[in-house]
Amino acid sequence: MSLTTAMRAMTGAALIAAAALFCAAPQAVQAQASAPEAASAPAPMAAPAPMAAMAPSAAVSEEAVDNPYGLKALWSQGDFVARGTLIIMVIMSMGSWYIIFTKLFEQRAMMKSAVASAETFWKAPSVKAGVGALEESSAFRYIAEQGIKASDHHEGTMVEQIDKLTWVGMSVDRAVGSVQNRLQDGLAFLATVGSTAPFVGLFGTVWGIYNALVKIGISGQASIDKVAGPVGEALIMTAIGLAVAVPAVMGYNWLIRRNKAVLDQAKAFAGDLHNVLIAGKR
Repeated sequence: MSLTTAMRAMTGAALIAAAALFCAAPQAVQAQASAPEAASAPAPMAAPAPMAAMAPSAAVSEEAVDNPYGLKALWSQGDFVARGTLIIMVIMSMGSWYIIFTKLFEQRAMMKSAVASAETFWKAPSVKAGVGALEESSAFRYIAEQGIKASDHHEGTMVEQIDKLTWVGMSVDRAVGSVQNRLQDGLAFLATVGSTAPFVGLFGTVWGIYNALVKIGISGQASIDKVAGPVGEALIMTAIGLAVAVPAVMGYNWLIRRNKAVLDQAKAFAGDLHNVLIAGKR
């Protein structure tokens, strides 16, 4: 083979290799460009886990912490003034609730007596027969007995100078007044408790804050844990005072309203009885 032929063959091979390289270059560039896009594309989201898997495996346990600044601490750490104030408010509360329930039962009994008097007393043939049909402890029976007593013993006594109409009316009115006084028993205590219990609690609060400030001043520590505890204990006194006063005031107003209804029935019964006695019925 001659030299010229060999050079021609080498030149053709070089041209073929260059053409192949030119054709392969755009594909390589496209592959390199698509690689970053594939890398930057977000990964597919995983399927949400079921609710059972998301729930904690074990329940969180809460540790109960005893309150070191409650009523127990107030009683154990308080002096005789603080304890005496607490005892006074407890007595006030017990007395108020006792009077409220006692008067409610008494008013209920009188209302039942009013119904019984309307059904039995006025249907009796005489006043004495009607009195015998009423209960022994009934307020209406007491009024009727006082009216009969005044009517029977009018003549032949020093009060005979007073006409019978006036004397019987005075006796019946006095009987109604006695019933009214009995209904009002204990209401003064409720009014006193309702008006003074908040101030008794406030006194306990002031005394407790004073002792707390004295202890803080002696110890020389004024951090929040040293101040909040004793002051919070002292404020409990005010809360107790309000808790004692509110039921007493509400019970007083309620009993006063019910007393008015009962007294209206008693006065109506007394007026009718007075007219019957003056008419000569026995």
